[in-house]
Amino acid sequence: ALLTRPPRCSLPAAVVGAGLGGSAAAYFLQQHFGPQVQLDVYEAAGVGGRLATVTVNKQQYESRGASIHALSLHMQDFVKILGLKHRREVAGKSAIFSGEHFVLEETDWYLLNLFRLWWHYGISFLRLQMWVEEVMEKFMRIYKYQAHGYAFSSLEELLRSLGGDAFVNMTQRSVAESLLEVGVTQRFVDDVIAAVLRSSYGQSVLVPAFAGAMSLAGAQGSTWAVEGGNKLVCSGLLKLTKANVILARVTGISLHNSEGKALYQVHYESSEGQGSAFYDMVVVTTPLHPSRSNFTFENFEPPISDFPGAFQPSVTSVVHGYLNSSYFGFPDPKLFPFTSILTTDTPDLFFNAMDNICPVNISAAFRRKQPQEAAVWRVLSQQPLDKHQLKTLFRSYYSVQVTEWQTYPRYDAAKSLPPIVLHENLFYLSGVEWVASSMEMIAVAAKNVALLAYNRWHQDLEKIDQKDLMHKVKTEL
Repeated sequence: ALLTRPPRCSLPAAVVGAGLGGSAAAYFLQQHFGPQVQLDVYEAAGVGGRLATVTVNKQQYESRGASIHALSLHMQDFVKILGLKHRREVAGKSAIFSGEHFVLEETDWYLLNLFRLWWHYGISFLRLQMWVEEVMEKFMRIYKYQAHGYAFSSLEELLRSLGGDAFVNMTQRSVAESLLEVGVTQRFVDDVIAAVLRSSYGQSVLVPAFAGAMSLAGAQGSTWAVEGGNKLVCSGLLKLTKANVILARVTGISLHNSEGKALYQVHYESSEGQGSAFYDMVVVTTPLHPSRSNFTFENFEPPISDFPGAFQPSVTSVVHGYLNSSYFGFPDPKLFPFTSILTTDTPDLFFNAMDNICPVNISAAFRRKQPQEAAVWRVLSQQPLDKHQLKTLFRSYYSVQVTEWQTYPRYDAAKSLPPIVLHENLFYLSGVEWVASSMEMIAVAAKNVALLAYNRWHQDLEKIDQKDLMHKVKTEL
């Protein structure tokens, strides 16, 4: 069949997925291409993706993607542009539990917390902070590069531009190895680092150093969340870009040539049956791993191969009930001081972390429940909790809502990073999660893909994979 190209004044583009990656990509594409880009965004489940909420007693609670780091500049921007607000912080204390006792407890006193860390672990925590700060300081260069319109055609190039080969190597070696090298003790790694990584990625200290650094930065910096729920960022960005949201599951993409230009046919299934549409440009923001999607690519030469790697199963249980504080060594529930419990990597421990969560809308009069009252707890685990395990953590409960997902890459299984460019104007965003998985990493990747698409479309190769960018950006200022 003859393929008729749409008139050149418009640029039909598709974004697959309406989670944070898809909605941010749609927003940035429109920012760069302007009104000529006509965006269709395909979403099978619901806008927001993993930024989902659950309802308990008519109140909504975040089920995942709960906190955003203070240095997340793109996320800060989105909130400002959309007129959203930061959720009011409700203070609470954390502790790390070994299955038998608390190995570290936070107090109300910052200095006492520092003293305890120093008393238990010597200067390990200072060495950790210096290491994380050094990584973050280099990572922050990305905002300058992006503000000047620079983009990267591979994750390796992006990392290299920020921190040289050292950053690329950090995706291939474990966080434990890197920290031991800078003088952090094994005990600190086993107690504290393991607990943080179990609560963020549900994995051990064998996760790569870069993903580990990002997770640890989130654990020690100040964090925030969006009033009304973080998923409001996704629906807000899609509204702002006036993107056409199509509720359908994309099953594959086939390549056609028209007048010497690539044309992509996106095939999808919706409640109305099967359909397809043609585009000049496509950005895929859902994971392209066989375990996660049965996505097909047709007529591509060379063929687009399967993506290696597996995903980590993770289970979130939102429980409304009475905490069994005696399991944690507090027979009197009134005296239980913690709102967040992290756990060490102990074989018998059946959960990774649990926290007493606040609703996504916090009124000025809101107060946290006392430990002896029924509260809403979010429990993160690798397997669904059975009755016995729930009874271990809770004296009694009114409701349990379970979400099972394969959220994060299984980091120990990754040997190489996925590509960003799959074909001329066909891009893959989710591969960034193999570097590190956080809301801001996804936003950074969305901006990079939009800039890359724009620079390639306009043949502006000066703006792609440039070496020595720090120097270039300084001279441009």
